[in-house]
Amino acid sequence: MDEGTFMERLDRADLHPASKQVVRFFAYDHLPENLQEISKPFGDLALHMAILQSGPEVTVGLRKLLESKDCMVRAGLPSEGYPLVGRDGEQRGPEGFNPGVD
Repeated sequence: MDEGTFMERLDRADLHPASKQVVRFFAYDHLPENLQEISKPFGDLALHMAILQSGPEVTVGLRKLLESKDCMVRAGLPSEGYPLVGRDGEQRGPEGFNPGVD
């Protein structure tokens, strides 16, 4: 199931329509590489959970996961006037941001 882009995998998946509506917001292929690294685990988890089960609680869980993903991706963006700084004190830019180092 890991072959193709996220949207190709989503299109092939047999999901409940409500789950599919939420999971599409987890697409990451369009993002810059540094943000894909942050977003991809969330998208893969969302798709996996939506394939395993369906129902109102799954949809709620997907929405909450989406909110978490959005926060983490925003954390990977520099704030205007405030550069990203890793826990090691090193300044990071969008190109050099490496969550595995921090």
